[in-house]
Amino acid sequence: MAKQATRAAYGEAIAELVQKNKNVVVLDADLAGSTKSGEAKKVCPERHFDMGIAEGNMMAVAAGLAASGKIAYASTFAVFATGRAYDQVRNSICYPNLNVKICATHAGITVGEDGASHQALEDIALMRAIPNMHVFQPCDGPEAKAIVKAVADIDGPCYVRLGRLAVESVNDPETYTYEYGKGVVMQKGEKVAIVATGMMVQEALEAAKALDFDPTVVNINTIKPIDADLIKELAKTHDAIVTVEEHNVIGGLGGAVAEVLASETDRCPQYMMGVQDTFGQSGTPAELLDHYGLNAKHIAQFVKDLCK
Repeated sequence: MAKQATRAAYGEAIAELVQKNKNVVVLDADLAGSTKSGEAKKVCPERHFDMGIAEGNMMAVAAGLAASGKIAYASTFAVFATGRAYDQVRNSICYPNLNVKICATHAGITVGEDGASHQALEDIALMRAIPNMHVFQPCDGPEAKAIVKAVADIDGPCYVRLGRLAVESVNDPETYTYEYGKGVVMQKGEKVAIVATGMMVQEALEAAKALDFDPTVVNINTIKPIDADLIKELAKTHDAIVTVEEHNVIGGLGGAVAEVLASETDRCPQYMMGVQDTFGQSGTPAELLDHYGLNAKHIAQFVKDLCK
């Protein structure tokens, strides 16, 4: 299928939403061209607000709009949305449980040459630790578009993690439907369950082709609330679970899965693939995925070694 960045799918979805729902407003922090929130401005300029390079203020304004009955979508790079504006997200949005949808782009190491200062590798950990926050990470364009639209109907704060890099679509845009809080079994197999999120789903599916058996591959698009029932079932029916994420192994998908399994007695071992508690660096997305062991080649080798 065609390649599309999840941020581009966000632009398409938000442009459709502002035309369909008069309560939707869109805010950006001087990055509307990069986040693609500018697509909303093209069709409905009176409900798109560029707040300048002032992310904390943008979140506070989004909170005020939500308190006035609006559904506020706020966009900037993930590192700024969760770092620079953390206080406002926690205290102004999540504490009063307001209807703000933070759609943060350029997450993970595949931001590439922008380097460590712009590569958010701890954003999932920060967001899912805040009470009332829902956390999502779509794997491709069709799923991103569906999730961006779906969060408009969720009452309360939402964090949608989006990427810069164009990725192959594994879902059919004509038939895909998003189900809140439910993991998606992309491939049913045996022995090892590879549980991935975001673009790591594509890498996991590619890695599965290099193995001499068919592993189960699962897409976790909703990280909070996570599909605990599916995780528990995988733990009972497989010899091992391998989580794969473009995020620090501390506090992300791997941590969320481990929290589900911690009190389970009938379970298999879990292994975490991700960025190993370090900062990123400058390089092409392909170079960085290889360096941090997060491409299909490394995932396949990890599973092979595990099976030995």
